Amino acid sequence: MRLAGKSALITGAARGIGLSFAKAYVAEGAQVAIADIDIARARAAAVEIGDAAVAVQMDVSDPASVAAGVEAAVQAMGQIDILINNAAIFSAAPIAEITQDDYKRVFDINVGGTLFTLQAVAKHMVARGIKGRIINMASQAGRRGEALVAVYCASKAAVISLTQSAGLDLIKHGINVNAIAPGVVDGEHWDGVDAFFAKYEGKAPGQKKKEVGAAVPFGRMGTADDLTGMVVFLASDDASYIVAQTYNVDGGNWMS
Repeated sequence: MRLAGKSALITGAARGIGLSFAKAYVAEGAQVAIADIDIARARAAAVEIGDAAVAVQMDVSDPASVAAGVEAAVQAMGQIDILINNAAIFSAAPIAEITQDDYKRVFDINVGGTLFTLQAVAKHMVARGIKGRIINMASQAGRRGEALVAVYCASKAAVISLTQSAGLDLIKHGINVNAIAPGVVDGEHWDGVDAFFAKYEGKAPGQKKKEVGAAVPFGRMGTADDLTGMVVFLASDDASYIVAQTYNVDGGNWMS
C-alpha cells in the first residue's frame, strides 16, 4: 500500500499500458482518474476497476480539454498527487514521405500533450502545496533514431528533454518529475506498428513483431505489467530523491 491516500491522474488510461498502471495504483491504495479521449471506454475501465476509479474525458492535444479534465479529476478526487503522462500515438514513414500534418499530430499529442498536461497539474500542485510526482512516458525510440520512425523518435527524445527541464524547475516546489523509457511492449497497439513495417519493409504481417521480440536481450517483448513496478516506485516515497531521470525498462535493449 505504498500509494495509500494518494490520487493519480493517468492519461490514455482506458486501455493498454495506462489501464495496467491504473490497476497497479489502485492495488497500492491510490484512487485514480482514468483520462482518455474515448470517454465510453474510460468509463468501462473505471467500472472494471471499481470504486477507486473515475473516468474523465481528455484530449491532450487540446489545452481547453486538458484544463477541463484536470478540473474534473480534482472535483472527483479532491486533489491530484500523481500524474502519469501516458497518452501518445505512433507514426512511421520514410523521411521523404513525412507530411506536415502527421508531424503536427504526433508532436501535438506526444510532446504538447505531455507539456501542457504537466503544466496544468503542476499549477494545481503548486497552488495547494502538494509535493507531487509527475511521470512521463518516453521510449527507447527517444534514445536513438530509427530510419522509418523519425517523427515518433524525435517526439520521445523531446519527452526525455522536457522531463529534465521540468524536473529541474519543479523540484523547488517539491514536485518530482521523472520518466520511463519502455522498449518494445506487446499489446493491441503493436498491430498498428507492425502494419507500418509490413508496408514499408515488405514484411508479412506479424513478422516485424517476431523479429523485435527475438532481438530483446531478455528474450521476449515486454508487457504492460513489466512497467508497473517502476511506475509505482517513482510515485512512492522511495523515489523522493530522484529528479529529472528517465529509466529504461526494456529488457536490455538500451543501456545508459
